[in-house]
Amino acid sequence: MMGQPVLAGVDGSECSLAAAEWAAREAVLRDVPLRVVHAAPPLPDNVVPHRAEETLRRVGERLVEGVVADLAGRHPDLRMEGEQRAEDPAEALLSAAYDAGLLVVGARGSGGFDGLAVGSVALRVAAAAGGPVVVVPALRPGTFRNGVPPVDGVPQVVMGFDAHRPAYAVADFAFGAARSRGAVLRAVQAWALPAEAVSPRTLFVATEDRAAWEDEEVLRLSDALRTRREKYPEVTVRADVVLLHPAEALLNTARAADLLVVGRGGGRDRLGPVTHAVLHHAARPVAVVPHAG
Repeated sequence: MMGQPVLAGVDGSECSLAAAEWAAREAVLRDVPLRVVHAAPPLPDNVVPHRAEETLRRVGERLVEGVVADLAGRHPDLRMEGEQRAEDPAEALLSAAYDAGLLVVGARGSGGFDGLAVGSVALRVAAAAGGPVVVVPALRPGTFRNGVPPVDGVPQVVMGFDAHRPAYAVADFAFGAARSRGAVLRAVQAWALPAEAVSPRTLFVATEDRAAWEDEEVLRLSDALRTRREKYPEVTVRADVVLLHPAEALLNTARAADLLVVGRGGGRDRLGPVTHAVLHHAARPVAVVPHAG
């Protein structure tokens, strides 16, 4: 039975073309087809002549055809199809992704303004999609189109994980991504000192107290990941417990990662503050995984 396809949204922008390339490589790893979708909202009939609307439709079709042809040149064995939709881009991608295993979009599209880190379409689909969404930033000087230099010769996947509220859908996605890439998985848990340790009366925190609290967090993270280590025995896991704000801890750790995996965290149709911050500041692709249930 053919696996669920990877879906890539494109609009001709640098980010969307980087996203399409990332999606193609992911489809090859998964041995599934790639669907390339371009969408633009329909123009009002009473304002725009039918001829102009037809021209815009053909422009979109040529864009999709060009992206598919370009990807085929680099991935000749990849099964691909393209699609043009006259629909709001976010709604079109959410609709098209109902049977996809993964939706991949650029961090920002051809609209918006200079300096915008993440566009409205990327934020909307990351917050509302029924399955995982990967948001790909534009390539920056010194980065590599086919990945980043691995650390110590081994690629890395970084996962944000809270052992106090474990989200195993996030863990399964991250472990699977690490397994398919032959990558080390770094599970990052940020923590903070207990409230009593940072009260106004506290002049300093004893080293042994801090070490004891940190050891508790390490054990809690190890316990929470035990079932996934058993499920994915081929994946090497490094657990990092970091005394930092969660977004800062993840961004620091993921600077040389192939992929950063986070949970949606904000409930239905919402991104949590950590995920939102990570999307706006990450220089690497970010997978946003909805929590199960």
